[in-house]
Amino acid sequence: MLSFFFLSLVAAQTLVTQTAAFSFSLQATDRNAVSTSPSSSFSSNHNHPPLIDVSSLQEVDAISVSTTPYTLTIYGTYASDFNAIEYAQRVRYYLPLLREKNVESVNFIVNGSPDAARKLASLTDLPSSIRLLSDVTGAAGRAFGVRRGWRPDDEQLSPYFKLYMMLFGVGAWATLPAVIGGYIGNPFTAQPWIEDAMRTNILKQRFPTSGLKLSDDNEKKIISNNFANLPVVGSWKRRPLELATLRLQNMIGISFQNWDALKPDDDNLNLLTQLGGCLVTDSVGKERYKFIDNGICNVCNFETMLENI
Repeated sequence: MLSFFFLSLVAAQTLVTQTAAFSFSLQATDRNAVSTSPSSSFSSNHNHPPLIDVSSLQEVDAISVSTTPYTLTIYGTYASDFNAIEYAQRVRYYLPLLREKNVESVNFIVNGSPDAARKLASLTDLPSSIRLLSDVTGAAGRAFGVRRGWRPDDEQLSPYFKLYMMLFGVGAWATLPAVIGGYIGNPFTAQPWIEDAMRTNILKQRFPTSGLKLSDDNEKKIISNNFANLPVVGSWKRRPLELATLRLQNMIGISFQNWDALKPDDDNLNLLTQLGGCLVTDSVGKERYKFIDNGICNVCNFETMLENI
């Protein structure tokens, strides 16, 4: 029941934003795959318009980004999306561990304007050492092979309606398992990034703020995790309700409150349903680890990534 309550809240986002911007206009596995070809991640049938480096506002070739040695490239979604927000929160936490695995640089591609990408980075405290790239049309992700959601080429259907259907797994089969998993937890696989992201949200006063107890000094260290007090399951490596609570913070405090700044522009509403993925290259720029999102909230498990690079 809680899972469907969460889904209803997420679905409400699409209806609220659709009404505000368009007056409700219906008219208008976490598994890795490895290959040995440096260009195998990109379809030869796509043109590759340049990305924009958000820092310098210079154009960057999308193919060169994907073939740089010892690099993690995240093909994000639009800036207000759950997946983009979680990718930012995860890579923020795992960046030191990636360095230990000889990942020398990280690219984060956001499907939106440079301003939207910059806003997302600010909201999630993304380190400046991560190279932030803007892709207004999402072409780099499509060339990489990300999933495009339900009926991506049907121009008669509202993109918001397509997104609404994806919330229930239509065209994005892993959405429901990913969302429900946030509620039931996992006794076997730890996800320490969740506490880190929740702490950041609490410091920014994003509701709900009761999940962690922080120290009163300037360091604001985590003293205790209130989810650990749950009977029986409080000792699980990923506790029930913990990830779901973080996602509620993200939805209300990041996505809802900053929708106008983070949403895709009106000419690229197909990005509402486009998912993402990530790629890690080896010493010669060949593909070492690859993940393709299979649904909303279904993003790469960085613990699995670290085990495979």
